[in-house]
Amino acid sequence: MSRIVLSRSSSSSRNTLSLSTNKVLRNTYLLLALTLTFSALVATASTVFMMPAPGLLIMLLGYYGLMFLTYRLSDRPEGIIAVLALTGFMGYTLGPILSSFISHNAGDLIMLALGGTATVFFCCSFYVLTTQKDMSFLSGMMMAGFVVVLMAVIANLFLQIPALSLAISALFVLFSTGAILLETSNIIHGGETNYIRATVSLYASLYNIFISLLNILGVTRSDEL
Repeated sequence: MSRIVLSRSSSSSRNTLSLSTNKVLRNTYLLLALTLTFSALVATASTVFMMPAPGLLIMLLGYYGLMFLTYRLSDRPEGIIAVLALTGFMGYTLGPILSSFISHNAGDLIMLALGGTATVFFCCSFYVLTTQKDMSFLSGMMMAGFVVVLMAVIANLFLQIPALSLAISALFVLFSTGAILLETSNIIHGGETNYIRATVSLYASLYNIFISLLNILGVTRSDEL
């Protein structure tokens, strides 16, 4: 009798966890779709009105300041407003970059980068969701990858080597791809229970992949851009 009770209790716990993770995943994808749409609209407006590019200092302060605010409010309804502010700001930073490509008749590269970003996201998400594989083993490699990317970025600030810049973009694509796999795995296995934090993580990965692919593709027309 006790075994039957324990079995029912275990089954009930698994069902509760499954419902919870499904809810987090659903809310994450809904909010991600909203933030991507809003970010795209802001980026379009920034491009059309040819708004000036923010300096490096403003971009870093804006990004990390809004990121900090979003995490502080992630357990409150106001967190959604903070997410929109963050992604809207990042959309604004895309405007000057897109304007540069469009002004040099390289709009097709933007579409290629956008298509590549979407392909990476859907393939990573499909793989994790269908296999249900725990990707937590990537954590150590992600940390090592972050250190390598950070060192390369700092080095390139002083060296300004085109080949190193290209390598950094490739590393960002790999790092961000791993981040999507890891974050999606965390959601479905209950490691991430806050859809606002999950959305920010996935958005940042998609942003980095898109920018990195633009940089890589831009090399093919380096004489024009």
